[in-house]
Order: sequence, then structure tokens, then C-alpha cells
Amino acid sequence: MSERPSTPDARGSLMPNAEQRARLRKVRKFKDGLSRYGVGTAGMMVVGALALIFIYLFSEVAPLLRSSSIEPTADYPFALTNEADPSAHLVLERYEEMGASFSEAGQVHFFNVDSGLALKTFEVPRNQGATATAVDTSVPNQQLVAYGFSDGSVSVVQETYSLSYPNDQRLVTPGLDYPLGEEPVTLDEQGRALREVAVQSTDAGMMVAGVTEDNQILVGRYRMSQGLFGNGGSVSGDSYSVPSLPGGARVEHLIVDATGRFLVVADDREQLHFYHVERAEDARLIETLPTERGQVTALEFLVGTLSVIIGSDQGSVSQWFIIRDDNNQFHLTPVRDFGSLPGSVTTIAPEYTRKGFAAGDDQGNVGLFYGTSSSTLVIESVTEQPISQLALSPINGRLLALDNDQRLHIASVWNEHPEISMSSLWQKVWYEGRQQPEYVWQASSGADDSEAKMSLVPLSIGTLKAAFYAMLFAIPLGVMGAIYTAYFMTPKLRGVVKPTIEIMEALPTVILGFLAGLWLAPFLENHLPAVFSILIFLPVTMLAVGLLWSRLPSAIRSNVPEGWEAAILIVPILLTGWACIAVSPHVEVWFFDGSMRQWLTNNNIDYDQRNALVVGIAMGFAVIPTIFSIAEDAVFNVPRHLTQGSLALGATRWQTVIGVILPTASPGIFSAVMMGFGRAVGETMIVLMATGNSPVLNFNIFEGMRTLSANVAVELPETAIGSTHFRVLFLAALVLLALTFVVNTLAEVVRQRLRKRYSNL
Repeated sequence: MSERPSTPDARGSLMPNAEQRARLRKVRKFKDGLSRYGVGTAGMMVVGALALIFIYLFSEVAPLLRSSSIEPTADYPFALTNEADPSAHLVLERYEEMGASFSEAGQVHFFNVDSGLALKTFEVPRNQGATATAVDTSVPNQQLVAYGFSDGSVSVVQETYSLSYPNDQRLVTPGLDYPLGEEPVTLDEQGRALREVAVQSTDAGMMVAGVTEDNQILVGRYRMSQGLFGNGGSVSGDSYSVPSLPGGARVEHLIVDATGRFLVVADDREQLHFYHVERAEDARLIETLPTERGQVTALEFLVGTLSVIIGSDQGSVSQWFIIRDDNNQFHLTPVRDFGSLPGSVTTIAPEYTRKGFAAGDDQGNVGLFYGTSSSTLVIESVTEQPISQLALSPINGRLLALDNDQRLHIASVWNEHPEISMSSLWQKVWYEGRQQPEYVWQASSGADDSEAKMSLVPLSIGTLKAAFYAMLFAIPLGVMGAIYTAYFMTPKLRGVVKPTIEIMEALPTVILGFLAGLWLAPFLENHLPAVFSILIFLPVTMLAVGLLWSRLPSAIRSNVPEGWEAAILIVPILLTGWACIAVSPHVEVWFFDGSMRQWLTNNNIDYDQRNALVVGIAMGFAVIPTIFSIAEDAVFNVPRHLTQGSLALGATRWQTVIGVILPTASPGIFSAVMMGFGRAVGETMIVLMATGNSPVLNFNIFEGMRTLSANVAVELPETAIGSTHFRVLFLAALVLLALTFVVNTLAEVVRQRLRKRYSNL
């Protein structure tokens, strides 16, 4: 048997030699450098990823910030009209290759826009011997032009374009249609010449208005009836006169709306007159209003005929709404003024599908304006001569301007997102059909001529509302539970409670949203008194049990191990909740006449089944694990010598919690709350399934909301790529990202200050 070495030298040194130490230092240095650079690189990659997300979102939003433009591209003498028979109306078709000119004498010329060459010419039908004395148009999307004649008759024509592809080449063939037949209809039975006309297609047929040479206003309603087999037909209808303008004022302009109920007249005395003309027996002047903006020189309806645009000899451009008051009476109300043109307004050309329009003045300037955003988009000088006619294409990419020298000017237009401005996104907007300015999100509508309402205020408030009620539910439970678990609970019980709560964070939020929308919402609706009873009686029960426990003899209390006292509360809490739910129907009968929901409604408190209360509870459960886990770690990691020193100095455990643990753990608790808030702000599925998704603007706990994240999830799949709606949704995502970034940045600043303040304890 060999002998074991008896001395250290014989056994060998336990310390590494110089060569080994050098090798170990190199390895450690390599590992330290690898860790340092690895962590730094990962951090930079995170920052880079966030920057790329921001850049991508901003790239989709950037077109909203681009200014509109009018760029003249060509001009030439317009040979199809002359001073003896000037153009009274210009049209540009959707492919922006062909235009149409309706002359004052009743000639309709279709021409190539780029060359000015005539393609086709039509003569507006009329009675023998009659001459055209007036011409006017409907809103652009109806494509109607009405000619008034010297014998009191009216012809209504409609431009048409047929599309074909011979030899795989697009061919647009123009034509004229006659909605009331080729024979003119009689507006004035007395045969007086018409010096002004107006036309609009309504659900009940065609509405035509006119003014005779002796200033009499006439309104006619006509309908074309088809033959049995769809061929042939006859026109039926009649006309009647409406009250004359007060004070002998002369009619200068008139327009009719698409409902067939209202007539707007501008006179020669800087006044507007608003008529109700739905029936002959009820035709009346509703009101006369001073324009307060000078003499009206141009008067047009925007598409939808709910708002009127007036231009004056002072260059002012303003928008007026037809508004129904609380007494179900309609009034014409000035809503907004746009930027003035340098000269007197000569013509207004509304857009086909949007609430925008172009206006020209007598100094050769053209301006683009938009109603919803209250924007003067651009004013551009096109010519030095007064502009007589304007035409916008249906897709708003090209503009025609005809000056008094019969020279046609062609301009390229960029005007993709005129409805978006800072005011339309973040301020109250007075929308058509509304009685007052409001915050509204309604990106789409059943009517094509309805204006988009894209205020981000209801969505932002909805996001904060959902987060507020969720945090109101989650913060007390999460933070208080974390304090008790970390400081008062036994390690064995903590080892069960903490992992159980943290596992809740892995629960899919779609499950919580499903349960909230289909089970929790109806349950709360049927047991509303129980909700408020639980809020009152549950704390009372807990205090009563705690007081009773403190009064028990120590021999009994000693049977419960320290740190397990909370288990005693489980049964009283469950019994209290059950009792509140069981008594809820009786409480409704005793105090709320059998229905608390109806009682709330009677007291002007709206109640939606899926509301902020449901969201607060459901999303609170989703946020609690985040807050609890981080806050519990912060409390548990408070140095023991601090708590032991406090207890040694005579402080109670609760005094130690308040005076030592909470200040020391405050950075971690604050981070937990902010992390929970960030989770609540960005939550999608729960609010999507449990709120009703109504973009209302209030903090009523019994009403729903729509959040930024839920709105993006709902509407983005159905919107057209590159549209204004599409880009505003990306803007909403950018706002959400910015909100989260700002909140987290402020939270980190506050956390660092708290950490610095209490780090020396």
C-alpha cells in the first residue's frame, strides 16, 4: 500500500501557476468582452428594431403631411367656343383624356384634352324657335345639365361614356342621355324666358327650378315612366311658383338639394334666402340671411347637397350647412370660412365624391379647398385673365380652367388626402348633418357621399379609459398581493401562490376576451347591485374577520402557523360574494323598481352590456400577473438587514412595510405599475371582444369604447391600401407607439430618481 504525500509540496500546489493564471485571465477577459459586446449589440438591435418600426409607420403616414399642389402643364386657345357662344360648363371624364364643353347656346362639344380637337358635337333639343337663355348643373356625380329656354321650357341632358377595347386599346365613346326624354318639359306655363335654372335628381324624380325674366321663382317635379317592355315612356309632372324674394330683391343664383325639399337663393343685396319647396301648398320662405361676406358671385352644393359653398366679390369662400334644430325645423347656418382668393370668385367646381372643391377668381387664380378639414389647400395662379369655368376630374388628378380669352389651361393636381389636418384629427369638427362640432370616428358609411369622420380623440380617450379602469382594478390587487406574498407569507405558501399567479400571464387574452364578452358581460348586467355590494361589503368582511381574529385567545391563534392567516379569509370572501349575488335580485326590487339598468337609464346614465366595467375586470385579470410578479420581486429583494433593523428598533411589521419596504421597493413597484399600464394600453383582443367597439367620448363606466389598437385590428384588413383611411390607421398605430414610448420614458426617469433617493437606506 503506497503512502499518501504528507506535505503540500509533495501533493502539489492548489493555486494555479503563473502560466495558468495568465490563461485564466485571458479567458475571463474574453468572456467579459463577449458578454459586454453581446449585451450592447443586443441592446442596439432592440433600439434599431424600434427605430425601423417607427420609420416604417412614419413612411406610411408621411403622405398625409404632403401639401396639395396645382401644377400648370399646358394651355391653348379653345377653338370650340367663342365670345358669341362661350362655354357655360366644363367636364372632365375619369380617364382625364376627354373633356366636354356645354355652351350657352346649347352646343355640347366633346374634345381631346391634350390637343383640344373636337371629337363629337351634339345639339341640345329644344322647341322650335326657342333659344337657350340659362344653363346650370347638378352636383358632379349626377352629371346633369339643365338648359332653360326663351319659351319657359327646360331640357335636361346627361353626359355618358361607353368603354370598349378594340385591338386591346381603350376606347371611350361619349354621348348624351336625356333623363326626361328629348322633348323639353314646360316649367313656365306662361311661356316666359328663364334667366336662371337649377336641376337635381331626387328619389322622387327630377327636380328643376328656374327664374323667369320678371323674377318669378318656379319649381317643377318630373318623372320618366318606362313602357311595359322597357322601351318608350312618358314624362309626368307639374310646376308651381314659390313666394318671391322679400323687398323686391333680384335672384342672382339658385340651387336645389337632392331631397327635393329645399331651395337656396342668392340675391343682389348680399343675402341668402332659404326656401322649403317640397309641396306646392307648403312652399314658403324659411329665412333670409345676410352673407356678411359681400355679394354672392358663385353658389354651389357639395356632393350630398347638405352643405352650400358661396363665393363673393370680396374673394371670400365659405361653407353653410342645412341643419335640423331641436324643434325639427331646418335652417341654413354658416359653419366655416376658408382662405380668401385674391380676386372676386367667378366659379366653383365641387369634387365628385368628396367634400372638396375648386374655386377660380377674376385674377386668374385657382384654389383648392376642403370642407371637413376646414383647409385652404393651395392657391395657384393659372392665368392673368379672369377664370370663367373650372372642371375637376372624378379622380381629382387633373384640372381644366377656361379664362375669358377662351384659352384652356390644363393643370396636374395632387390632392390625395385633403380631409386630414391637425384640426380634423384632434379638434372638434362640425360635420354635415350635425347640430354642432363634435369628436367623431366614423371612417366609412353606407352612403358614398357621406364625409369620413376620422377624429383620433375618441380612440385615444377610449384607450386611456380602458387602461384606467383596468389599472383601477389591477393595481390594488397586484401591489397589495405582492407586498403580502413577499413579506408576510410563508416561503412554502409563497412557493405555491407566486408561480400560480405568474402562470395566469400565459393565459391567451383571446380566452379572457371570450369569457368577458359572452359570460361576464351578461352576468354583470343581470347582477348590477351585486357589483356595488361586493365593493362595499367585501372590505367590511375582511376588516371584521381581521378584528375577530385579533380578539381570539392566543391559544387558538397559535394553532394557525404564522404566514398562513390569509387562508382564513378564503371562506368569508367566498360567502360574502355569494351572498351579494344571491341578494342582488331582491336589492333591485327594493331600491331600483325591479331593474337597476332601467333605473340608470331613467337617470340619464346610458348602459351598454359590453362596457368599461367589463373591460376593467377582464383586462385587470390580464394585467395583474405583470404587476404582481415585478412588484413581488421588488419587495422580496429589499435587504433583510433593513427590515430586521426596523423591527429591532421597535417598529411593527406594518410600520416596517410603510416606512422601510415601500420606499426601498418603490422603483420596482413603480416599474411594475408602468409595465402593467403599457400592457393595458396595447391590449387588443380583450377590448375588441368586450367593449362593443363604440367610439364614444366619455368616461362612463357603463358605456363601451373603442381603443387605438382594437380599431387598427378591426378596420385595417378591410381598408384600401394607400387610402386616407389606411394611412390614418397607421397614424393611430404611430400615436400608440409614441404614447407607449413617452409613458415608458417618463416611468424610467421617475424610477431612476426613486432608486437614487432610496439607494442609501
